[in-house]
Amino acid sequence: MRARYGVPLGIAAAGAAGLLYAAGFEARSFRLRRVTVPVLPSGMRPLRVLQVSDIHMVGGQRKKQRWLRSLAGLRPDFVINTGDNLSDPEGVPEVLDALGPLMEFPGAYVFGSNDYYGPKLRNPARYLFEKAQGRHGLNGNPPAVGVVHNPWEDLRDGFDAAGWLNLTNTRGTLKIEGVSVELTGLDDPHIKRDRYEQVAGGPSDTADFSMGVVHAPYLRTLDAFTADAYPLILAGHTHGGQLCIPFYGALVTNCDLDTDRVKGLSTHTSEGRTAYLHVSAGCGTNRYTPVRFACPPEATLLTLVGRE
Repeated sequence: MRARYGVPLGIAAAGAAGLLYAAGFEARSFRLRRVTVPVLPSGMRPLRVLQVSDIHMVGGQRKKQRWLRSLAGLRPDFVINTGDNLSDPEGVPEVLDALGPLMEFPGAYVFGSNDYYGPKLRNPARYLFEKAQGRHGLNGNPPAVGVVHNPWEDLRDGFDAAGWLNLTNTRGTLKIEGVSVELTGLDDPHIKRDRYEQVAGGPSDTADFSMGVVHAPYLRTLDAFTADAYPLILAGHTHGGQLCIPFYGALVTNCDLDTDRVKGLSTHTSEGRTAYLHVSAGCGTNRYTPVRFACPPEATLLTLVGRE
């Protein structure tokens, strides 16, 4: 009996324990990442930027909502929301409530695919198959059919009413205590809504500092921002890999970005220029895969300082 069933039962027990940990603890173990980025012109005062991403709000997620509201205590100079706020068509009021205290600060946003469309139940192993075949999102895959349409217009109207800048394939400028911060944003490349040609040309001469914002860090968008001399790009989408292997890291990024840069601060080079890239691991999950392992949910406070 022991020889025949002991090992399989042990594996099953370990798997069940890991699933309970990933869903019951780590997916709700919210963290704040702090990063310093030397990108500002010499002599400019530091700027504190709070990046929130991939909230994937589902009704009833009270702990997540309380944690998001608490981030206002950081008192950032401005807030950047890099998309995928929803994982439930009924989640807009709870997103706006959770982000309400943060919307008292200057801010801007881009949308991700899950702001527009509800998630579908899918086998997580498909991410590995698509990676091996070089297919990601709608880039090489058939168009999505039979999907739920989320009320993204209500989300947009709530953000706009608070004064946050809509960076959907456009530029905007924030004034932070006399400092002009230019933000250039793209709609989500994961579903081919990015239109870089509408914002091409690089930073404006009139801005004190400029940066790029996009939901999914596809290489074509990173190449374009970097070649146009933006010193910093903020993105989300990857969930940091979501299910990672301890001491190894992420297996997938759900885009064509390499796994070495799946989350945190790195650099990107294109046409002889280099930009800093920060990819947020986000603070939520798809409602059908509400687990994280070796990759806790997060927001990031970036302190921008003068170039070295």
